[in-house]
Formats: sequence, structure tokens, C-alpha cells
Amino acid sequence: MTEDGSKKQPRALATEATAVPQSAGAGEAVRAARRGRNRAQAGEVPAVPKWFQSGFHAFLTPYLRRHFHCIGVHRQGYWPSGEPTGEPTIVYSNHPAWFDPLIAHYLNAQLFTPRQFFAPIDAAALQQYQVFAKLGFYGVDLQSASGAAAFLQTSLAILGDAQSALWITPEGRFCDVRDRSQPLLPGLAHLCSKLKCGRVIPLAMEYVFWHERLPLCLVRFGQPLEPTQADTWDKPTWNARLESGLRQTQDQLAQSVIARDAAAFQPLLLGRGGAGGLYDWMRRWKCWLTGKPFVPEHGDRF
Repeated sequence: MTEDGSKKQPRALATEATAVPQSAGAGEAVRAARRGRNRAQAGEVPAVPKWFQSGFHAFLTPYLRRHFHCIGVHRQGYWPSGEPTGEPTIVYSNHPAWFDPLIAHYLNAQLFTPRQFFAPIDAAALQQYQVFAKLGFYGVDLQSASGAAAFLQTSLAILGDAQSALWITPEGRFCDVRDRSQPLLPGLAHLCSKLKCGRVIPLAMEYVFWHERLPLCLVRFGQPLEPTQADTWDKPTWNARLESGLRQTQDQLAQSVIARDAAAFQPLLLGRGGAGGLYDWMRRWKCWLTGKPFVPEHGDRF
């Protein structure tokens, strides 16, 4: 439990890393990992059994439907379905809530298929939630230089396969969406400085309540950064551009959220509306008696 009494959730993290050479044969390593043959050691790709991940996704969709009225993606932001294949992809986001890893896994399955989801997470948290190790999460030891080097080594091995997507929350802790004081940890910039191609995509996320009992999860993808156009950037420049891209995307998302502009979002998942329970049962019964259609939603958004 955290200090505010909420459940502790494993968080995807980026950490400071030292320079190490990219692992050879990374593409084959990823393909072997998907068949469940690799062990998740430093510099190796975590094993992701397909049968286990498929079962998780079968659980995840109804689970999110029970907890959210809608998961929506901003229509005017970058749309990942048009992303070119054959290049590594990094998605980095703010870290507002407990649900972030689950939302990231869902977005990857819906918008980045056939890319395999991977994400670094605090090693201590991974020991507590070991099931995540079979879903593309790999442990990062934030307290040691060797752990930082292992993060970079494993991340580069993952990105060595063009069919992988690496998801990172570089703020390193839970941050309110209105709090922009937390600088990005330098591990992401260090990793990006090693890339020769690919795309680095900012993602802004908010969880909000509008007219229904359940909250909305609203997201917007920002304009990708391309390493091919950043060959002269050093790590501080990368870090500044990454932070600028994320904050700008957060501001753009916030404008639509504050305006409660449902038309700006493409729903990926729709959950339940109305109050639920006995109250909605009574409303339904009254509509049946009067011959009126039953509409559980309290508003017309989503």
C-alpha cells in the first residue's frame, strides 16, 4: 500500500544508463523469447509465451470495460496504426495512475499489432508481481550502476527487432497530470542517443470523470521524434526534446479534456453507463411498465 492508502502497482520506469554495445543477434533473441525459450537475464529479451499473453488479453478487455466508461484516443494526434514497420519503436508517457501498465498493454494490442509489448519496471515490484515477467516487463535495479547498464543492454536487445515496441514512463514516479515539475530521468535520452533509426512517440494520458459513474481514460499520441533526424543530438539535447514533446502533448490533451469534447476522441473500448445495481434495475422496470426505452447513460458523451 502507498502512503495515501491506494494499491501499490508496478510502474514502468526509465533509469540512468551507461554506454554498452548493442547485443548481436537481437532480432533472433526476440523471436526466441516469443516462443518462451529465453530467460530474462541482463542483455537478453524477456520470454513472452504467446498462450499466456493471449489469456491475459482475454482477461484484460472485460476487466477494463468494468472499470472505465470509455478508453479513447485523440483523433488529431499521431495515429500509430499508420506507423511504418521495419523500425524500432519507443512509446514514452506520463505516469498518472495505477492503471498505466494495463492501459499501455491494451493500447499496444489495439494499435501497435503485431509489435510485441515490452516495458522496464522496478525490479522490486516485479518480484511482487511476477506474472508481469511473462507479459514483456523486465526488472530494472535503480540503485546500482550495473542495473542501469542492464536496462540499456536489455532495451537495445529488444529494439533490435523491428516487431517490438518499448513502453517507458520516464518520470519515474506517479505524477499528477497538472504537475510538470518532475524532470525526465536520463535513461530514456541515453537509450535514444544509441538509436540509428525508428520512432520515439510521446503519449499523454488522463483519467477523468464526466457524466457517468465510471471514469474515462483519454490519451493522445504526440509527434514522433526520429533518430535519423537527430544524429547530432547529444544526451542533454535528447532529454530536452523528449520532455518538450511530452509536455506539449499533455497540454493538447488537456485542452480537449477541459472542454469535455467527446467528438475529439475515437473510442477503443466502451464500458457500462448508468448508476448500476438496484437503482438501474428500478429504472429499467419503470421504463418497461410505461413502454419507454431504457437508456442507462446520464449523458450523450461516448
